[in-house]
Amino acid sequence: MTAAFPPVLPTYNRTPLRFVRGEGSWLYEADGTRYLDLTSGIAVNALGHAHPDLVATLTTQAQALWHVSNLYEIPAQEQLAQALVDATFADTVFFTNSGTEAAELAIKMVRKYWHDAGTPRDTILTFEGAFHGRSTGAIAAAGSEKMTKGFGPLMPGFKSLAWGDHDALRAALDGTVAAVMIEPIQGEGGIRPVPDHCLKGLRDLCQQTGALLVLDEVQCGMGRTGRLFAHEWAGITPDIMMVAKGIGGGFPLGAVLATAKAASGMGAGTHGSTYGGNPLACAVGAKVMEIITAEGFLDNVRRKGAMLRQSLEGLVAAHPDVLAEVRGAGLLLGLKCHVLNTDMVKAAQAARLLTVPAADNVIRLLPPLTISEDEISQAIARLDQAARQLS
Repeated sequence: MTAAFPPVLPTYNRTPLRFVRGEGSWLYEADGTRYLDLTSGIAVNALGHAHPDLVATLTTQAQALWHVSNLYEIPAQEQLAQALVDATFADTVFFTNSGTEAAELAIKMVRKYWHDAGTPRDTILTFEGAFHGRSTGAIAAAGSEKMTKGFGPLMPGFKSLAWGDHDALRAALDGTVAAVMIEPIQGEGGIRPVPDHCLKGLRDLCQQTGALLVLDEVQCGMGRTGRLFAHEWAGITPDIMMVAKGIGGGFPLGAVLATAKAASGMGAGTHGSTYGGNPLACAVGAKVMEIITAEGFLDNVRRKGAMLRQSLEGLVAAHPDVLAEVRGAGLLLGLKCHVLNTDMVKAAQAARLLTVPAADNVIRLLPPLTISEDEISQAIARLDQAARQLS
């Protein structure tokens, strides 16, 4: 007789912590034990847990209207789309429920653009270490053997290039390439930023060859680097951009932003979503946008990001046998470890601090954008305690 299969599909190795309440930068277990949260639900809770303005917005909308489907006009959706268009390069927005769904639409949009152009191009260039989601299309795009093994045959049309290999990129990016899809800062891949001059060069190469530039800002967008979107630091704009995580502040919401040119093939019937852009999600998303784009908010993110980074550099200097370097920008930071990153995550948990592992033996630090200076100081003290334990 086989052992009982768990009622929750066991696709995660879950940490035995059970949180019942969140407030700001803190999570609480049932017995009152609290943890300083530098995960933000993996960059989702951009404004912390149970932000009062988001709670009020959600409550008000929930009492009015939850869902009507995209068969009808949705004022909350139109309001959020206009806010995103006004604040970015985009001419149009489609709302999804997640980053993975955004990736699927971005891929479809690229292919439809070239189909309608009459000169079909079907190759999308991506990069080693990328993460665009876990649908069949998204794992094919990333090309990681770890994610794709056992799920073939994979969607064709993707070519994965070595990270940072400029010669390989120039050789591959010719007149047959449909698009280049890239994260300005790889999150799952180990907090690896694309240098500003490289993003500028990539934009120029796409311009020269006609390829569309697709940016995945699911993790690095929505204020996390100290600008609304990470590509703004390089002074470039994409043709298509995937957004999710922080845009809903904890409520499931994603989006694809695009220029009118890139989106020109997406007419009625070419894509859809049952829940995407529902009134609840868009009301919350509009409030998140209002807060993050308010005067001074991103200035504070940059200031606190600089404070956290400087303190982390001090930790690396103090524990050179445990920690190797600091990576990232704003409040999207990583610590590359000499010890196993999972050991560092566990030691931090013992100090009541939550972090996230990533590739390349890195731990991710993704605090709420609203974290206070005192909480940053507490985080550093707890990371120091964890490093001393492992030293």
